[in-house]
Amino acid sequence: MITQPVFDSIKTIRIILGDQLNHQHSWFTTKDKNTLYVIAEVVEEATYARHHVQKVHAFFLAMEAFAATLKEAGHNILHLTLDDTAGLSSVDQIASSLAETYGPDRLEYQRPDEYRLLEQLRSLTLPDIVIHECDTEHFMVPFDELSAYFSKGKKHRMEQFYRKLRKQHNMLMDANEPTGGQWNYDATNRSKLKKSDLAEIPAPLLFTSNVEEVQQRLERHNIETVGRISNQLPMPVTRDQSLQLLSFFCATGLPRFGDFQDAMTGKSDYAWSLYHSRLSFSMNAKLLHPKEVIDAAIAAYHAQDNIDISQVEGFVRQILGWREFVRGIYWANMPGYEELNALAAENDLPAYFWNGETQMNCVSKAITQSLEFAYAHHIQRLMVTGMFGLLAGIDPKQMDEWYLGIYIDAIEWVEMPNTRGMSQFADDGLIASKPYSASGNYINKMSDYCGSCHYNVKEKTTDQACPFNSLYWHFMARHREKFQNNPRIGMVYRNWDKQEKDMQEATLARGEYCLKNLASL
Repeated sequence: MITQPVFDSIKTIRIILGDQLNHQHSWFTTKDKNTLYVIAEVVEEATYARHHVQKVHAFFLAMEAFAATLKEAGHNILHLTLDDTAGLSSVDQIASSLAETYGPDRLEYQRPDEYRLLEQLRSLTLPDIVIHECDTEHFMVPFDELSAYFSKGKKHRMEQFYRKLRKQHNMLMDANEPTGGQWNYDATNRSKLKKSDLAEIPAPLLFTSNVEEVQQRLERHNIETVGRISNQLPMPVTRDQSLQLLSFFCATGLPRFGDFQDAMTGKSDYAWSLYHSRLSFSMNAKLLHPKEVIDAAIAAYHAQDNIDISQVEGFVRQILGWREFVRGIYWANMPGYEELNALAAENDLPAYFWNGETQMNCVSKAITQSLEFAYAHHIQRLMVTGMFGLLAGIDPKQMDEWYLGIYIDAIEWVEMPNTRGMSQFADDGLIASKPYSASGNYINKMSDYCGSCHYNVKEKTTDQACPFNSLYWHFMARHREKFQNNPRIGMVYRNWDKQEKDMQEATLARGEYCLKNLASL
């Protein structure tokens, strides 16, 4: 039972979850001596996935800082650490204990963004206490309006959704037409970093939040984590830090963001950050509102001559388009989405996903970076680790667990549609019109990884052949019935059918070998 500290005459308790750190929420517009805000470190939230240690550090530090800000603003705030919640493993247990301690008339919570937690809180019953659910006031599409855009089991496409929101919110619009005359500049956002480009990559803005006390608590309570422990957390964990990073990105990253948003390199000290904003944790924890991020980027576009429309549109599309879109897919299809496995993928995730020790240079780089920083950008996730999982037929549940745990910004509503849907095609096309499958040539086109790899990206059949090449053709062959009539990839089979039978057989044999020996690639 929670007994410390003591607050008198509490009539309303308001629960704040770790990803609800919205300083601008209407809850905080007035101060009420009879209202108590509670934010708590919870064992279940720290362990429902095997999280990267820096992810746990980030959330716990952000929660602590948020609590301090509320206290400074004059609100009653109870910040509970793992030490305080020992014996209370879940959010609903903590809520029940608080109710018993303070005897309020009301308990209020903001609607969780994970189905698991929503069900947990909606099933909570407290005798003689009114329980009220309210909106997080964060997303561009309010929760109650999602059903106007998304239906369970229906295949939706991001582009049309994105255009509707552009018009609705008047973002990058000139009257009724898109700024620049095009809705989407994706075709121009696919440049590879040349040698001359590497020296121009900006050094990332890093922060130095001390994690010592949080780490001691994790060790004291036997919280198992993955990844490299850093004494100082480089990611933003406060609103002020998040605003600093937003401003920094608009000045230094946005001018080349569009050009290189799909690029990868292993030849720069800043290969992990490149021109990406690294604002996803700040937004997903709600330290930043998506509208203020978009508005800042558009303002920079109008103010800075070195930012053209293709740079800013690519960034806006990620937030207004994709981020809002995957949330809609998630809520339209939960529960049940977490069980989808349209391609019947059953292989186990290789051990090198937890240590980076593989001879595939691209996979090693992406995983090692993820373990070091709890961060990788979208192409590293989709077209390296994700595509490997797809081609290798990895169980999507295991892929989900890995992505959910290893990335600092991973919360189920955004992680699962990106992984199970976009990356693994386990939802049979609810979110994407085709599987994101490709040979090693794609990785070679967008990175410099292949030049220093153990394997040869030009080969398909030898022992030195890039595993992506044979796995790609093996994947396409074993799923031919499903994909051969797909208008976006049907031509692949026509190219395959033109190959000599001996080459086909050798390629498939190499693919079969790779599938049987995933652990040693």
